[in-house]
Amino acid sequence: MESATPVIVAIDGPAGTGKSSTSKAVAAQLGLSYLDTGAQYRAITWWMVTNGIDIDDPAAIAAAAGKPEIVSGTDPQGPTITVDGVDVAGPIRTQEVSSKVSAVSAVPEVRARITELQRSIAASAESGIVVEGRDIGTTVLPDAHLKIFLTASPEARAARRSGELKGADVHSTREALIKRDAADSSRKTSPLAKADDAVEVDTTELTLAQVIECVVTLVEEKRAGK
Repeated sequence: MESATPVIVAIDGPAGTGKSSTSKAVAAQLGLSYLDTGAQYRAITWWMVTNGIDIDDPAAIAAAAGKPEIVSGTDPQGPTITVDGVDVAGPIRTQEVSSKVSAVSAVPEVRARITELQRSIAASAESGIVVEGRDIGTTVLPDAHLKIFLTASPEARAARRSGELKGADVHSTREALIKRDAADSSRKTSPLAKADDAVEVDTTELTLAQVIECVVTLVEEKRAGK
């Protein structure tokens, strides 16, 4: 493939829409870097929990926001994340972290710190990057070449997410997703929202392969200057 201008792709949307699987596959197929911004918020949340920071005290979270060193590996075939040199890819996926990440993410100092990190990673991606999250097209990378907003019905999302979370039942997963969406969509700082110039892709009736194909096509058209 001829070296094209680095393309920056922002993929936003709520949990359970196939965001991570799609983003990783698209990046791998097109030779782009990949960044899971949710993992970074989970990582800082994990650090807060591990270090006994009171999650109900935004001031305490804000004061500690600059302390952990978070490093994201951007290879879509094997993305990594470390905090202070410790591999946290497993620990950040626990229910304890999942239940606290919205509260930590809502603190403006945390968002400022992580947003800065995300922008520097995107800027240094030589061939381009697929960045997935909740506020990438609106806040983090408003000048991204292509913005995609993935959606799906709450039922479809819960079924997918409970499939990922071994043993989780669909009903409680659906309730948790709806609660988290409400928290993320209503927070004052960088809420979950669709950018005005984003392409919306409803994944409810699509297989993962179809979603990937759709996004790859959108990126290739953007690269070709259509």
